[in-house]
Amino acid sequence: MDDVTTNATADLALSVHGPVGVLDLVVPSGAAAVDVAEVYARQAGLATVPVLCSRVGAVLPPDLPLGRAGVRAGDVLVATTSVVPAAGRGHRTAAPAPPDRRTDTAATVVTVLAAACAVTAGWLAATAGTDRLRTAAVVVLLAASVIGVLPIGRYAAQRAVAAPAFAGAAALALAWDPQAVRLPMIVGLCGLVCALAAATARSLGREADEALQVWIVTGALVFGLTWLCTLAGAPPRLTWSILLVLAVLAARVVPGLVVDVPDQYLIDLERLAVTAWSARERTTGKRGRAVVPRSAVSSVAGHGARMLTAAAAAVAVVALLSAPLLLATADLRVDRIGARCLVGLAGTSLLLAARSYRHRGAGALLRTAGLGCWVVLLVVLLGLLGESLLRGLTVAAVLVGVALVIVAVATGRGWRSAWWSRRAEVAEGLCGALVVASVVVSSGWFREVWEMASTWSLGS
Repeated sequence: MDDVTTNATADLALSVHGPVGVLDLVVPSGAAAVDVAEVYARQAGLATVPVLCSRVGAVLPPDLPLGRAGVRAGDVLVATTSVVPAAGRGHRTAAPAPPDRRTDTAATVVTVLAAACAVTAGWLAATAGTDRLRTAAVVVLLAASVIGVLPIGRYAAQRAVAAPAFAGAAALALAWDPQAVRLPMIVGLCGLVCALAAATARSLGREADEALQVWIVTGALVFGLTWLCTLAGAPPRLTWSILLVLAVLAARVVPGLVVDVPDQYLIDLERLAVTAWSARERTTGKRGRAVVPRSAVSSVAGHGARMLTAAAAAVAVVALLSAPLLLATADLRVDRIGARCLVGLAGTSLLLAARSYRHRGAGALLRTAGLGCWVVLLVVLLGLLGESLLRGLTVAAVLVGVALVIVAVATGRGWRSAWWSRRAEVAEGLCGALVVASVVVSSGWFREVWEMASTWSLGS
């Protein structure tokens, strides 16, 4: 059997991976798998003859020639001394049962409602007239957050997601101050408490890991930004402007960060190692392709979907919180113009960003955030109109809405065409640039520079 490694007329160059490393062999196509295994055992110093398998784990019959077994030049074989399961002996196994697709939709809805009720309770407790009522509400919210972080029960994941909201609501009730200048500091404190509660829940169990990661990152970023602006003496309108801009930018950046496919699923790392035979021979056919398990694909897709949904929810919450606060704190004329432009353009950017999302839940959350910004801006603008003008605007809006419905039904799926997609990409980029530019006006920096220039001109 020494001619297995020295035959000059051999037509198969193989790389055999085994317990002690890789061995390059040149074998005739008529050599049996057991012959190659014996040569590997002798040169590797193994006490027993290993079992020879293909690169996908299928056991090669010992007496069958390699050429008839489908082995090609440049193939990678595996020599193993362990017991090979029956699934790897070339027999076709039954397909695994499809995963149970029953989702706890009702539990998710209850979780969202519980978080909303917690925030409402914190707000009512903060504005309560008596300390007894506030103390009782804080105790209940803290108890709910402690119970939520415990990894016990069937719905531990849903409780862990809602627990930071209860903790943040308790912090809001304790730290509330009606002064508008202190509101960014209070919001930052609530974000920090939410991040701490999420970190506690994540350390106790691995339920809802993706949502808890988003809680931690969002809470920490909100705390860092608001407290830096507060320590720097920046006005509240600057804080809300930056938060709204970050929410708009996150809607485009987040998908590229949260959807992470491992490298071994994209490329065959073993084929990247250039050996003597891989440099000489090039494999033919389809036997050299990497095989990714279906379960691995489902795991990566599920992780990305959960991360994307949680990130979209965080973007929606930050946008819906900062937009009305920005419009309320911009009290001067020039600042109000910039704030209204920023809120309107931010809503447009979020709606256009939702167009590129293929995940329905995440896209719906971004559309909700964009429409929420528009609604807040519309309420402010309608308050500036007279009664007759408001009536005419209402009639015009109804007529335009009916016309848009007719056009939408007529065009059908035209929005998904390449022409509309290119226009939407251009519009989204333009709106994003205008959103960043509007911060200069909404934050009051443009007005201050204008006043300084006017003072210099008057002094000269």
